[in-house]
Amino acid sequence: MITPEVVNDQYIIQVANENHLRLAETICHEMEESAKARGTGIAKRSPIYVMEKMLEGKAIIAMTLSGEWVGFCYIETWDHGKFVANSGLIVHPDHRKSGIATRIKAKAFELSRTMFPTAKIIGITTSLAVMKINSDLGYQPVTLSELPADEAFWKGCQTCTNFDILTRTNRKHCLCTGMLYDPEEHKKEEKEEKWNFLKESKLYERWMRIKKRVLLRLNPLERSRSRKSDRELEPA
Repeated sequence: MITPEVVNDQYIIQVANENHLRLAETICHEMEESAKARGTGIAKRSPIYVMEKMLEGKAIIAMTLSGEWVGFCYIETWDHGKFVANSGLIVHPDHRKSGIATRIKAKAFELSRTMFPTAKIIGITTSLAVMKINSDLGYQPVTLSELPADEAFWKGCQTCTNFDILTRTNRKHCLCTGMLYDPEEHKKEEKEEKWNFLKESKLYERWMRIKKRVLLRLNPLERSRSRKSDRELEPA
C-alpha cells in the first residue's frame, strides 16, 4: 500500500487511479511539448496507454491540494518483470524547479519496489539532474549491455535524435548513460561506500564532452541536434 504524501502543504503525490483519467490527454500533450522544447525524442505514449497505467495502479501523479495537475510518472516492466523502469516523468511548467520531480521519482521508486521487489530498476538519461535524483535513490551507472535485451525496450529509443549512434554501435554506446538499481547488490552496497554523484559529477561532465566528440564525429548532422539532449528512459 503506497500512502499519499502531502508536500509543503501544497501538493499531494499518490498512485493514480480512475479519478485521474481525465488528465491523460493533458499529460501526453505536455510530454510531447517538453520533448520538443528540450530537443529530445522520448517515446510517445497515447492517452489510452496512460489511462491503462492509471487503472493498473502503475502510475504516480502529483496534484495541488486544490486539484490542479502538477506532475506524472509511470512504471513499465521488461523481461517478464526482471526489470522495471520509472518512465515518462513530466512536471507542469508552472511547478518546475520546486523539487516536486524528485518527490515524484521517489514515490515511483517506492511503488516499483512494492510491486516488483526483486526486479532491477533501470533508467537511461543524459540529464545530470536526473542522474542526481537516481543516484540518491541508490542507482549506479552501468553499461548499456546490462539493460534489458528486450526489443520492445529499445524500440522506445527510435524517436530519439541520437538513435543513429545507438544503432551504429550495436547498442554498446550512446550519449545516454544507463543507470540501474539492483536490490541484491544494494544489500551489499549498504556496507560499502556508494557511488557519490556530487563527487563524480565533474568527471562525468568531462567524460560526456569527450564521448559526444567521439560518437558524433562520424555523423556531423547530429551535432546540433544533440546539444540539448536530456532524455530519461523513455520508453517513457
